[in-house]
Order: sequence, then structure tokens, then C-alpha cells
Amino acid sequence: MNWIKKIKHLGQRIKRNFKKNFPTREEIENSKFISLNCCNSSPILKSEIKENLYVCPRCNFNLTINPKFRYDMIFGENNWTTIDPPLPPDNPINFSDSKPYAQRLREARKKSGQKCGVLSCVTKLNDIELVASCLSWDYMAGSIATQESENIIYSVQEAINRRSPYILFAVSGGMRMQEGILSLQQMARMTIAINELKKQKLPFIVVYCAPATAGGTTASITNLSDLCMAERGVTIAFSGKRVIASTVKEELEPDMQKSKWVLEKGFLDMEVERGEIKNKLYNILSIFTKTNIKTDSNSENQNLILEEKKAS
Repeated sequence: MNWIKKIKHLGQRIKRNFKKNFPTREEIENSKFISLNCCNSSPILKSEIKENLYVCPRCNFNLTINPKFRYDMIFGENNWTTIDPPLPPDNPINFSDSKPYAQRLREARKKSGQKCGVLSCVTKLNDIELVASCLSWDYMAGSIATQESENIIYSVQEAINRRSPYILFAVSGGMRMQEGILSLQQMARMTIAINELKKQKLPFIVVYCAPATAGGTTASITNLSDLCMAERGVTIAFSGKRVIASTVKEELEPDMQKSKWVLEKGFLDMEVERGEIKNKLYNILSIFTKTNIKTDSNSENQNLILEEKKAS
């Protein structure tokens, strides 16, 4: 009768779990602690993880951060001015799947606090003026549709008008298919905009950010950069690993599409820690714009890479 006792005990455990009071979303947001879910360790103070730039102090895993925090981290708090271009109307094809696309947009705006999935700004990195755009993972996984493309194109034109470099902080799941062919058309429009930037001999730098950049974003605008770097451990891809594995019928490398693997394959110029991005960007822009260069112990090899790219 052992199996009867086991079933009885299992039923009692299930009953206890049903009675257990789980925290609400509001309680989780107001809590002083956060669960990272990266190295299966205990919760950590939100103040501690924020001070560490949202990088796990135990395993160096990069958490996803929003564009405002990223700008404050790199350019300094209140040291950047938002670019707020006119945007095309929402939901151009009145799409609906499991829920109306208009509802998805409302939810994304509430979650991210942004009008669209891109936040662009004019700023300075030390003494170098530049224009930057950053995609928001909280806004439908950083997917690009007509509004996001319009924001990026407007910002590229702003960089051309100011004769300044343009930086894209890429974190995107690709093109947003709720807008169908209109979304795919933005790949060509953004490519044309970057080509205009290149005609003016202005630098275009891409920073791949956690957690991933994939799909049409990788296939279009990020591939056109003069130099690209990535936060350590991010995923850079076109198709997902499961799609590739099911197509080629082979077992793939476990670290395939991770930044280190992509760097080894020559698709990436450098892999950096989140806290190093500011200095790395300044060194790169100093070479491209011929201003004073800050050197560090690892800068010689990077300078050689940059000089080679400049010459080509």
C-alpha cells in the first residue's frame, strides 16, 4: 500500500501550495529584492544590482536595461536631449491575432514608458557630440515597425545635419510582423538612411546589447556599421538555433550565436563588459573624429583594428 501513501502525501503537498499566498506583481515591483534567474542563486538587493549596472555580481550575466538607464550610464544623467520626431499612425493594417495589435501597443507603451520602441537623443560623450538611438526590449521585444524606423531615419538625418557620429544600441527581435510587408519595407528604408550617412563620411557604430538582436534588424541596419561591439554573452543571430537545427538536422554548438562565438567567426569587432562601453566608445570615436584618445592597457589592439577599418 506504499503507493497509496505516496499519492496521499502528493495530494497534501498540492493542497498546501494552493493555499500558499504568492506575491502579486505590485508586491514584486515594490520589493527591495530581485531574483536574477541566471545562476540559480538567492535574491539580491535591487540597489546592489543597480549599482553594478544590472550585471549579476556572481556570474557576470547582463540583465536587460531600458534606454534611459543606458543613456544615463554612458552619457551621464540629464546629459542628453530626446529626439521626438513625428510618427506615422498606429496599426496601419488593423491587424489582430490572439488580441488586437492596438491593445498590444497600449500595453507596450505602458510597460516601457515610450511612444515607440526606439528612444533617440542628441548628446555628448565627453567632448564629442553625437546622435544615438536605443531600442527597448520592453516594447514588444525591441521589434521594428514603421514608427521605430521613422524614429531611426529621423535621427540619422539629425546626425547628418550636425555632422556628428551616429550610434545604435541594438536589442531587437527583428521586424514586427503585426505590420506585415510595411514592417519589412523598413529594412530598405533604414539601409538607405545609413548609406546617406556613409556618403557624408560620418561614423556609424553599433553596440549589441542584452539579451539579443536577431531577424531583420541583424539582416539590415546593424550589418552596415563601421564598427560593432557587443556586451558579453549577448545573442546575435538571424534565425533562431532551433530553426537552424531543425533545418540542417544537425546538433549545433552550445555557444553558437553568442557574442564570443560571433567574435571568433569575424562577425563582431569586439566583446566588452557593460561598464567598459563608455570608455571603449570614446576611444573609437576619438579615432574616427581625430580628437584626443584615452588609452588603456587593452587599447593598442583595438586601435589597430580601427585604423585598418578606417583605411578600408
